[in-house]
Amino acid sequence: MKALYQNSFIFFLAYKLLIELVKEGYYLNDINHEVLIIGGGIIGASISYFLSKAGYDVGLIESKELASLTSSHCDGNILAIDKTPGFDSQMTLRSQKLIHELSKELILPFEYRKPGSILVCETEKEMQAAEQWVQQQRDYGLDFKMLDKQDIKNESKYFSDHLLGGLECSTDSTVNPYMLTYSFIETAKQHGLKVYEYEHVKNINKSNETFYIQTTNHSFYANKVVNACGIYASEIGSMLDVHIPIHPRKGQILVASRNETVGIRKVMEFGYLMSKFGGERQVSKEMEDYGIALVFEPTESQNFLIGSSREFNGYDKKVNSKVNRLIAQRAIHFYPKLKDMSLIRTYSGLRPFTEDHLPIVSETEVEGFYVAAGHEGDGIGLSSITGLFIEQLISDKETEIDISPLSVNRFKEV
Repeated sequence: MKALYQNSFIFFLAYKLLIELVKEGYYLNDINHEVLIIGGGIIGASISYFLSKAGYDVGLIESKELASLTSSHCDGNILAIDKTPGFDSQMTLRSQKLIHELSKELILPFEYRKPGSILVCETEKEMQAAEQWVQQQRDYGLDFKMLDKQDIKNESKYFSDHLLGGLECSTDSTVNPYMLTYSFIETAKQHGLKVYEYEHVKNINKSNETFYIQTTNHSFYANKVVNACGIYASEIGSMLDVHIPIHPRKGQILVASRNETVGIRKVMEFGYLMSKFGGERQVSKEMEDYGIALVFEPTESQNFLIGSSREFNGYDKKVNSKVNRLIAQRAIHFYPKLKDMSLIRTYSGLRPFTEDHLPIVSETEVEGFYVAAGHEGDGIGLSSITGLFIEQLISDKETEIDISPLSVNRFKEV
């Protein structure tokens, strides 16, 4: 009799546990969520935070570990200085303000700093173009100013003597991208977010109002799906016959130890900005072929990030020693002192590239299927505003600004 009682009690507990699992969507490997985010990088993390905070039942799936791809292989800048005056710079300015608020709101610190950044000029032609750039940005309300040769020397005594000046944006800030990703996630978990790692998406179908997502280990059901897969966004889109023109673009960075304080904030070359928008700069064919341009960034851990390169090479992430040499040569051209630097390591990553250099943050022709990808080198900088935009789209709210320039439909042939 006692054994029967014990068995009945065990059965009762097992039954209650089964009921709870069914409520949570775990019965027979089926998991249900109101919104499912595919992609556990910084964009997916930000979206999960804003949607969870808004009260949605949110799940996030990642094929590997969180922040294991582009979000952990990049610098962490939130830059307006290199954005096209107008929509692009306005969007970034709003993201900068938002990340400042989040630095007080998210539960984990993410090394937020606001040192500003500068672009340096080598020629009179660059200085003239920089003056126009500064005026255009000021017309849109951004805090830009020109720097002369003495200003550059005051910035760092280690700058090359050939530099004529540059420009500054005081609102530019920096974060640790890996820590920011986890800060979004951990804060979202407090609002109910569920995270599923090592879930590779095999297929997506939609029947009536419900999406069915088959992964490595589970079957997920959701009313809405957000594609935040970065360089793999086109692959996910194709499962629902949605064309997403995003391609991987490789970049490499050197990490050097800081023996002396060569500089205290982000520095880039203005010449590359000119070439990006149709101008020319005087560099070797090798430099141009690999898209080598000065990027200098001191980190919170007292090291330097030195870059970078830009090339299309499929999904190959192998570090190219030739590219490392070119990056070092370009950096020494601007900072001769860097020839004495001690190299700690090098790494490469893949940026999700779009033809017009703007991300896709958009609804699609498949109702309930959204895209948030294609940020190229601005995924960290635009992560916060992208998360807010997607929450506003899903909630049928008016977006912070008109985001029609980010629609996936802009790539359709007329």
